[in-house]
Amino acid sequence: MEIRLDDLSGQQVQDLLASHLAGMQENSPPESVYALDLASLRTSDVSVWTAWEGRDLCGVGALKQLSPSNGEIKSMRTDNRHLRKGVGQALLDHIIAVAQERGYRRISLETGSGTEFEAALSLYRKRGFTNGEPFGDYAPTDFNQFLHLEL
Repeated sequence: MEIRLDDLSGQQVQDLLASHLAGMQENSPPESVYALDLASLRTSDVSVWTAWEGRDLCGVGALKQLSPSNGEIKSMRTDNRHLRKGVGQALLDHIIAVAQERGYRRISLETGSGTEFEAALSLYRKRGFTNGEPFGDYAPTDFNQFLHLEL
């Protein structure tokens, strides 16, 4: 599997991100959907990586700079054809390594609750993320969760 920095110009990537956004809208209360659209992922404070096997897109993940010492994981999604193959773990490990190279002291993420989010929560917790306080502009609800990893 090859992980590449991505400019989001490819149709496969755009389709996977559209599927991610649709899934978040389908499985989350409207006021709790914080997934970034394509334009928001193209801003200078966001880096996006994709995982590939040959010409086959396996997954996507992003890191948004919140401050010189803090980052946020965004838009983590594995293509359904590649679930349970280690794609999410590979992308997460890559993003954590980049965050460490940048000198971040902490990375955080916001996600939802319920069965649709259990696999993602398990992935993050296995890597050492713990639940904590809201960060940035997020408001706590009964639905969302905030996870943090001290680097």
